[in-house]
Amino acid sequence: MPSTIELGGRVLRVPAFQTRGERFDDLVLDAVEDLEQRWATELEGVEFAVEDVPAVPLHGEVGYDEDVVADETAGGAVPLGRLLPAGADTRGRRTAPRIVVYRRPLEARAADRADLADLVHDVVVDQVARLLQIDPDEVDPPPS
Repeated sequence: MPSTIELGGRVLRVPAFQTRGERFDDLVLDAVEDLEQRWATELEGVEFAVEDVPAVPLHGEVGYDEDVVADETAGGAVPLGRLLPAGADTRGRRTAPRIVVYRRPLEARAADRADLADLVHDVVVDQVARLLQIDPDEVDPPPS
């Protein structure tokens, strides 16, 4: 039986079960919401996305673009997230910056849900720092 939540004075039915992908999406949203409290103006218009796995470089290409954050413990070979800066599409229309978090590589590195939440948070912080061109510790200062 689905549970319910109250939202804006309305009672909504919520399924009791979430897929692994939905739980991961929630972790990304939690990380983004934490940062938006401090960086609302700077993050206005920035898109956040989740992809299951990163695209594999084409035959003959070596490594990934510099906008990809890779797992350094794996020799930099496994992308965890990516910043796609603002630009223009093929019709010349302006596109918003986009931060992409890769679900499966992060899940593979996490010991448990709490560890996964920390990893997701770290990747989102690192990508926001790249976008703002500041140090990650400035984006999300470590606890004192």
